[in-house]
Amino acid sequence: MSENSLQDEKVIVFQLNEEEYGVPVQQVGSIERMQHITRVPQTSEFVKGVINLRGVVTPIIDLRTRFNLEEVNYNESTRIIIVYIEDMEVGLIVDEANDVIDIPSEAIEPAPEVVGTIEVEYIRGVAKLEKRLLILLDLPKILSFEEYKELKTVEG
Repeated sequence: MSENSLQDEKVIVFQLNEEEYGVPVQQVGSIERMQHITRVPQTSEFVKGVINLRGVVTPIIDLRTRFNLEEVNYNESTRIIIVYIEDMEVGLIVDEANDVIDIPSEAIEPAPEVVGTIEVEYIRGVAKLEKRLLILLDLPKILSFEEYKELKTVEG
């Protein structure tokens, strides 16, 4: 049997608008409770501001706003997932983050033309697991080059 170049993937699972998403564990720094976000003027609408996380000024993106989903009030379940995009730490506000799972490589398929309500450009693929459908995000594509530069200036 030849060595398969694809391997199982460990992902952090989070919820947005009743759908489940996954980001690779190696791109996640931590999962934080919601905290005070300092607004930064003249930034994109989806950039909620910055937090001081253990001495690091971290820009915060609301994924609902980024994906043009209906805004909801933050609650006890709301989390900020600290991820690494390129060479930057960014916080993603999600409805809930509650799972770390292994996805067998054979369960991962390319993204179909339309996946729920978010644009395909942000999606790396989908994983079909028993009764779950997991949308795998392509973190670097969540920010355009201009938006990335904007966040680098916010990051300080």
